[in-house]
Amino acid sequence: VPAGGAAPRPCSTRAAPQGINKPVIDRIIRVDHAGEYGANRIYAGQMAVLGRSSVGPVIQQMWDQEKDHLKKFNELMVAYRVRPTVLLPFWNVAGFVLGAGSALLGKKGAMACTVAVEESISDHYNNQIRTLMEEDPEKYKELLQVIKQFRDDERAHHDIGIEHDAEATPAYSVLKTAIQLGCKAAIFLSERI
Repeated sequence: VPAGGAAPRPCSTRAAPQGINKPVIDRIIRVDHAGEYGANRIYAGQMAVLGRSSVGPVIQQMWDQEKDHLKKFNELMVAYRVRPTVLLPFWNVAGFVLGAGSALLGKKGAMACTVAVEESISDHYNNQIRTLMEEDPEKYKELLQVIKQFRDDERAHHDIGIEHDAEATPAYSVLKTAIQLGCKAAIFLSERI
């Protein structure tokens, strides 16, 4: 115990790499944390409506992966000392409403939402991978591995949605376009605010 009698404060044992492009990394980690937080809320909304249905275990499996993603970004926020977006309370409500609302359209509606969101997030992760590769692939090796793995998980969720008849949802293309516009707006805002 230090001389002052206070116990040492716990902190991350891993420090952020030296010489990083802090504004770029802050933006990436902030928006990815917000995205994984939102995805968790979407799946929570879907489970609230469809949890006891035949598709409930499929949604739960995808949600469990999203929980792992969020946990990792919570750790990265501490390690890199990144503040969360101030919009988290809004994404909390909006994500749940989107998940529950799409699930009220039935299994196909929930899966259409999953396809739209996961396609947007996969594209977003690909853009981040390109940015980090241009910056310095060796310096950002760990972050690149995390983003690539999560992108692959999101692609798998997209494919699960397609396999579960997402495209058979009435007005699928309209619903998908609307959700993806919302995702783009959420990404834009969460990177900056």
